Amino acid sequence: MDRIWLRNYPPGVPHEVDADAYPSVAQMLEESFRRHADRPFSVCMDRWMRYGELDRLSARLGAWLQGQGLEPGARVAIMLPNVPQFAVTMAAVLRAGYTCVNVNPLYTARELAHQLQDSGACAIVILENFAHTLAEVIEDTAVRHVVVASMGDLLGPWRGRWISFAVRHLAKMVPAYALPLSGGRQVLPFRRALALGARRRLNPPRVTPDTPAFLQYTGGTTGLSKGAVLTQRNIVAATLQAEAWFGPALARVGDTRRINSIAALPLYHIFALTLCLLAIRQGSHLTLIPNPRDIPKFVQVLKKRPFHLLPAVNTLFNALLQNAQFRRLDFSQLCVSQAGGMAASEATAGQWKRLTGNTMIEGWGMSETCAIGTNNPVNSQAFNGSIGLPLPGIDIAIKDDAGASLPLGQPGEICIRGPNVMPGYWNQPEENARAFTADGFMRTGDIGVMDAQGYTRIVDRKKDMILVSGFNVYPNELEQVVAQCPGVLECAAVGVTDDKQGEAIKVFVVRSDPALTENEVERHCHQHLTGYKRPKYIEFRDELPKTNVGKILRRELRASK
Repeated sequence: MDRIWLRNYPPGVPHEVDADAYPSVAQMLEESFRRHADRPFSVCMDRWMRYGELDRLSARLGAWLQGQGLEPGARVAIMLPNVPQFAVTMAAVLRAGYTCVNVNPLYTARELAHQLQDSGACAIVILENFAHTLAEVIEDTAVRHVVVASMGDLLGPWRGRWISFAVRHLAKMVPAYALPLSGGRQVLPFRRALALGARRRLNPPRVTPDTPAFLQYTGGTTGLSKGAVLTQRNIVAATLQAEAWFGPALARVGDTRRINSIAALPLYHIFALTLCLLAIRQGSHLTLIPNPRDIPKFVQVLKKRPFHLLPAVNTLFNALLQNAQFRRLDFSQLCVSQAGGMAASEATAGQWKRLTGNTMIEGWGMSETCAIGTNNPVNSQAFNGSIGLPLPGIDIAIKDDAGASLPLGQPGEICIRGPNVMPGYWNQPEENARAFTADGFMRTGDIGVMDAQGYTRIVDRKKDMILVSGFNVYPNELEQVVAQCPGVLECAAVGVTDDKQGEAIKVFVVRSDPALTENEVERHCHQHLTGYKRPKYIEFRDELPKTNVGKILRRELRASK
């Protein structure tokens, strides 16, 4: 196909990357660990970790995992926020030859149970703040090895103990829990696993470029999330693609090892995860933000040192702009303001440029593509509202329902092909058959238009997905949960425009019990849905619009909102 977008690449950006440069992600990581051993890798709550420490600790945890007799390729769940333990655990799992299953720490018991059951995870590393959720479901899963981390585990011997004490006893952020030991299950502290692993040797695993590295769960149109299988080659390719694309902007720092990337987005999310891997590849460092919702504290961290790469969703950019202290920061070192995860707002982008002098560049990708897909050039001088150009080695085609490519300027489904694109979903043969075209493109469900310069604009979504602060929410899942609330006859969920979240969830409910209240529905949702999946608006109706075969017409509900 004619890659018309290549002529608009910034100088220095290659047209392709070598996805087979490393046979495994572990080898790519270990090269960086050796090369940058004395360089800082991350800072969290003023405690620095160097690459050499990341190397030692991940080797110990990986050796401990191998000592538990896990089968090659075993799935290990990681349920951690942005704390140093995340990178240690991720590297340990990959170096030991297992598959990372990233889990949102804020999942409800129902959501956690599905992901653990579907993935078949046999081990989990979890922050103690969320262990009570695991305790509710663990006996219905294959999990036999539980490593419980505390907030201060890697924050220094004295400061770390104080932080863990404060989190448990002052802030009372660790609900009581009891993890059963039946069935040969073992539960031990994170630091104990490291100590036991120090007595063992990490054995290099046998993996190929096609071996799964991550199961990255994403929303499902059937109402259940499904795991995108991201192979070693997929992850290597995405890391190299990101390095190639951001290179021209970051080059002005000089030594790329000096780059400070802000990790405010959750590392379990594919957007932040890919940028974490990019930092390791470069030998640069991450500033970890465990709670980006606390904007004043976030800004205090930003004040401490120059920052160069700031990835965020539109809602976070907007929240920062509203903070008076943030508006007083020095932005002279900011090289890349990367927007993704949800549509960026032209108004927010304009305010950002006026304040920082740095253009917000918007990109697009999916869990299924390792967050990599298209991006605006890093030398862009103005926000243009498009999702940009395909990155090196990626083809984008606009296709009709039959899989035929459409002419430029004609809307159709955005389809993607490249070394970063997953081979399929975990144990989902029917989904996989629908996901790919005959010529190897993955269907994305987004409707877009490509212009003569190779830039693509998203004009609609083929699926009914709702995008809340960068997270995919699928109406079927919400409707199944709300329908189980006593007093609900039927319901429908749609997305409505929201200045803060991009979209908010609105649920229309037909009652079987006239006494049912909004508060009762809200309580039910709070019990069974994680925060970003809970409806912001609830409207009761006598009936819902339907087709002649009884299918609820969500488009009419959206139009009537």
